[in-house]
Amino acid sequence: MALTIVIRSGELTQPPAISFDTPRVVVGRGEGCDVRLPDLSVSHRHATFRQRGADYLVVDEGSTNGTFVASVRLPPQTPRVVRSGDVIRVGRIWLEARIEPVAPTQQSTLVTREIALGLVADALAADGEPATVRVRVRSGPDTGQELELAAFDRPYVIGRGRGVAFRLSDEDVSRRHVEITRRGDRILVKDLGSKNGATLDGDRIPEDRPVTWRKGATLALGNTELAAEDPVLAALGELERAADERMLEDESVEPPPTTADTAPAAAPRSPAEPIANATPPRPPRRAPALARRRGWQWSDTIVSLVALAVLGVSLAGLYWLLTLD
Repeated sequence: MALTIVIRSGELTQPPAISFDTPRVVVGRGEGCDVRLPDLSVSHRHATFRQRGADYLVVDEGSTNGTFVASVRLPPQTPRVVRSGDVIRVGRIWLEARIEPVAPTQQSTLVTREIALGLVADALAADGEPATVRVRVRSGPDTGQELELAAFDRPYVIGRGRGVAFRLSDEDVSRRHVEITRRGDRILVKDLGSKNGATLDGDRIPEDRPVTWRKGATLALGNTELAAEDPVLAALGELERAADERMLEDESVEPPPTTADTAPAAAPRSPAEPIANATPPRPPRRAPALARRRGWQWSDTIVSLVALAVLGVSLAGLYWLLTLD
């Protein structure tokens, strides 16, 4: 039986899910975790699921904000048996554990990375911040112009001719110079037989196969230099490097609805189908609204009047005792 972990926080139309059939599954914010949750309330190594015979156990790994099964907080390093359908909270994030006869997710490391990137992208978009990869002209005749790589697996042609996705005015750039494709969290660059060639940080790009545009590398075409900017990848890196954010003692994190009240979890995706292409989930990195404190009610007024009356009687009794001969 495999362990399927479903991310259930927020208003998720298609909750992301990953299935495992391994002795240990690590949940946390760090890059090496099997389930990566980009939320500052989640510790870098927050909790683990462990196989013991036919059972699965959940263990808090000494996290800052604790691990809960429903409303019960687990003591650190104290295993608890997980039942299929249990909801588990790590920091602010709710997970659902399902123990079911399904095949494990292929390339789970890539899939969990894509889930994390998709969650961060949705969070940035909800905040009104840019969440799409952009190619920007760093130097050359068209300095400052940008190309947005919004679609996955779509080839974007850069050149001087008509009909290309990103048209440059540099006379040393060919009409169809290079082709750029966004695949997962990578950007691939291919030379289309340009007259003057193309380089990445001085390394010539071959014409027969695409190469990965390395993070921070400069793409040079003629007299034009291009830089790729991925705000989602940068934000994910910042979240993973940051310290834990301690939750408020009275912070309320409502549990998700039961499985029967929600759509089934999305089938595990291949690395070529990032979560960003699916219905975007609500961003988990933002704290849910705190439980609303009620305003002053009539019952509060009555309680206050009674308390004042009791206090007045007590003071009168004390005065009487003190004035006795």
